[in-house]
Amino acid sequence: MLSVPAGVRIWLVAGLTDMRRGIDGLSALVQTQLSADVLSGQLFIFRGRRGDRVKILWADADGLCLLYKRLNRGKFTWTHAADGAVLLTGAQLSALLEGIDWRRVHRSVPTEEAPSPTVVA
Repeated sequence: MLSVPAGVRIWLVAGLTDMRRGIDGLSALVQTQLSADVLSGQLFIFRGRRGDRVKILWADADGLCLLYKRLNRGKFTWTHAADGAVLLTGAQLSALLEGIDWRRVHRSVPTEEAPSPTVVA
């Protein structure tokens, strides 16, 4: 599993990407379409037309990384936006990479304090 340091921004790039693109091609997309610095340490996630593959572009201290994942069954849930990018949390990234609908991952907020358990001896 991918371990992302705290504070790293994770961007889901909207639209479809030509999955034949490599590090240089994806870097150019980040710079031209998103006006972002590819070397900033942020993660940029791209999905192809088929929907069963994603590429993640990430700059760490040593250089640029390209991570690739293909699902055996199913498709990655994607944003409905045509362009731009959507900011994800680490939990949403984990859900996405597991093939789970990341849009439904949310923090549950208790409405009231749960009663203490009864001890039976």
